[in-house]
Amino acid sequence: MSLPATLTQAQAASVARELQAAINNKQGVFVLDTSAIQSFDSSALAVLLGACRAAAHGHVQLQITGLPARAAQLAALYGLTDILAAHLPAKTAN
Repeated sequence: MSLPATLTQAQAASVARELQAAINNKQGVFVLDTSAIQSFDSSALAVLLGACRAAAHGHVQLQITGLPARAAQLAALYGLTDILAAHLPAKTAN
């Protein structure tokens, strides 16, 4: 599943419902592509945290891909880096 280009408070509730339903109907690995996000606020983080909770509750492995740098910076500001890091691809050593 891919998140929309705009994910602010206005879209968060409907996106969260759609995402939770998709995770609830999934077994194994659920890939969430966040690379399209261009305009967002802290509501986008709430949607991502909700996805983490839904996946944990449903015993689904959540993989968040394409997290924009600005979203990662906002997550760090809110102290959420460790929570999201568990669902992000491992960084490779250079």
